[in-house]
Amino acid sequence: ETGTLIAGAREAPESKRLIDSARALAAGTALGRFAETGHTTIGVVATNVRLGKAEAAKLASLAMLGFARALSPPHTAFDGDALFALSAGDLAVDLTRLGLAAADAVARAIARGVRAATSLPGLPAARDL
Repeated sequence: ETGTLIAGAREAPESKRLIDSARALAAGTALGRFAETGHTTIGVVATNVRLGKAEAAKLASLAMLGFARALSPPHTAFDGDALFALSAGDLAVDLTRLGLAAADAVARAIARGVRAATSLPGLPAARDL
C-alpha cells in the first residue's frame, strides 16, 4: 500500500526495528540469516468465473503480482512461494482484468493478515512493533 515495512525480520531478537530484507540481501550483508527455509507464502484465489486449466494457471500467475507488492523480497531461492487459482462458476469476464483484481486482493489479504496477527512467545506481531 505505502511501501512501509509492517512485519519481517528484526535487527535482533529483542529489537522492535525491522530489517529491509530485500536491501540486506542485495547488499550481501544478510544472506546467512535469510538462507533458511520457512519463508514460504502460500495462497489461493477462488473465483466464480469459468476457467479452464490454462486460464487458471494464467490467473494464478497474474495474482502472484500481489506477492510482489506485499512481500519483500518475494520469490527468492530460499522460499517456495506458491499461489493457486480455483474456479467454481460459469461467469465470463476478461482474464486480464480478473488477474489484476486478484493481484490487488492478494496484496491486501497479506497486509490484512499481518495486521491481524497476534504475538507468540518471543515473536512479536506487527501490532506490537
